[in-house]
Amino acid sequence: MSPFTTHVLDLTTGSRETVTDLTSACADFLHEAAAGRDGLLNVFVPHATAGVAVLETGAGSDDDLLATLRDLLPADDRWRHRHGTPGHGRDHVLPALVAPHATLPVVGGELALGTWQSVCLVDTNKDNVNRQVRLSFLG
Repeated sequence: MSPFTTHVLDLTTGSRETVTDLTSACADFLHEAAAGRDGLLNVFVPHATAGVAVLETGAGSDDDLLATLRDLLPADDRWRHRHGTPGHGRDHVLPALVAPHATLPVVGGELALGTWQSVCLVDTNKDNVNRQVRLSFLG
């Protein structure tokens, strides 16, 4: 069993702001990659306009996050980075607030998340609907 294993998820996020729950995909990956071992899962988004967050989903927190990002980073003409749809420059600022990676503990081959925590892709970029997320297990 290799101490390092990696896999790329190909996702379509659509043409609207999204919070996409990756927790099941992470668990599926770890079932094979960790095979009951302890270690670390790194979740990385190789895009300049998306991030990874650990948060509660399904109870409104994902919508609250997107609303907060709209308040902090309005999609208007204030941005110096101007290619793409109006306000696209804000998408390039997003990874400074929602990092493009998370490193999470794996215990006994399973993510050691809190009861209400989920691993999520945060994508405000309406111009790029195709995303990749790299999952890497070290253990």
